[in-house]
Amino acid sequence: MTRWPVLAEFRSLGVLAVPIIITQLAQMGMGVADAIMAGRVSATDLAGIALGGNLYWPLMLLMSGIVMAVTPSVSQLHGAGRLADAGAVVRQALWIAVCGGALIAVLLQNIEPVYRLLGVDERAIPVAAGYLRAASLGLPMMLAYVALRCLCEGISWTRPAMFIGLSMLAIKVPLNWLFIYGQPALGIPAMGGVGCGWSTAIVMACSLIVMLIVVSVSRVRASGVFAAFSRPEAAAIGRLLRLGVPIGLALFVEVAFFSAATLLIGRLGVETVAAHQIAFNIVGVSFMVPLALGMAATIRVGFNVGANDLAGASRSAWVATSAAVVWGVGLAVALLIWRYDLVGLYTNETDVVQLAAALLLLGALFQVFDGPQATVMGTLRGYKDTRAPMLIALVAYWLFGLPAGAILCFGFLGLPGIGVHGMWWGLVVGLAVVATALFARLARISGDPVRVAQFRLR
Repeated sequence: MTRWPVLAEFRSLGVLAVPIIITQLAQMGMGVADAIMAGRVSATDLAGIALGGNLYWPLMLLMSGIVMAVTPSVSQLHGAGRLADAGAVVRQALWIAVCGGALIAVLLQNIEPVYRLLGVDERAIPVAAGYLRAASLGLPMMLAYVALRCLCEGISWTRPAMFIGLSMLAIKVPLNWLFIYGQPALGIPAMGGVGCGWSTAIVMACSLIVMLIVVSVSRVRASGVFAAFSRPEAAAIGRLLRLGVPIGLALFVEVAFFSAATLLIGRLGVETVAAHQIAFNIVGVSFMVPLALGMAATIRVGFNVGANDLAGASRSAWVATSAAVVWGVGLAVALLIWRYDLVGLYTNETDVVQLAAALLLLGALFQVFDGPQATVMGTLRGYKDTRAPMLIALVAYWLFGLPAGAILCFGFLGLPGIGVHGMWWGLVVGLAVVATALFARLARISGDPVRVAQFRLR
């Protein structure tokens, strides 16, 4: 009999997670499309969008993480039967999204000196800077979309984002074709990797428009999000920031960790950056499943906490985590077997193929730690436990992973470095430390009703 609650929970997680997985894969597919289509132009264009993305994504995810405070807030209100209170929360989150997105966009419009300061390959800088100038125009719209998506997901409705994600992927590919390769008949010049930035901005705008329509005509109206206009309220925004800033910082320090590694690898030449980007892109696709499991766990744990079912919340957390571990081990085996076939989808340059396939040997080890830590992070958000996970990520990635990677990559105290492979070993170290610490944190929180009650007050 004890198996049935677990199976029921697995089914509930699956109903939520499958649309999120498809959504995340569609979003990742846009990045894959950028890498494949820009890579067909040149290794320089591929390296340029990799370097551009490695400044764009940390900043975008910092703001997205702050806005993601909507999900646990709404899911706990939903579980407590107070959905009508959710609209006011989301309206304040929209102020954060639009204003924060505009500030980040201004920063990215003027980012080129950073690349020169870091000393990355000069050939890739114009592509990276041009990509960022174009893509950043869509940031305020993208973050507003995230706030409305989190509202939908907070009430356990994950399908709208899935359909929007698939639709936008279908738009992204032809837009890439127009802007990367150019269409003189339409007055569109060939932009190479920079064209990926313009297509990204257009897709962001379209995503927001469709989500606005969905929220306006669907059952989400019960939240009252568009029933009134709200001025910025310091107290409400403060509550969201106290919950969301640690989420955003945790995402930022993780993605910035990987981005810093890529920027340091940029010193090794465009071919090495291209191989790194291909390998990282491949492991990133498989990462979407445990990431989605974590997002589903946020919803399930939050709902159960709101309903004061702490045993159910604990069950949701551990079922999701167990599924992520199984997925990670399976993907590690798959990467070992098919790494050359996967790399061949991106490029036919022999040196790049060989190096990327070699990096995927370490990418297989990624799967054992990276997926489970992402899922556990999501379960802790469901409890509104966000500060300690942020500190864990900061210490693990920046005090352990990145220094280890830099030393192994470039050498230390006269000892020779082993190049990009050393940096990847550092990434594995960081992931292993954060996964271990987060598992211990979840074991402590899920079994402590007093701590759970304290988090609910945030």
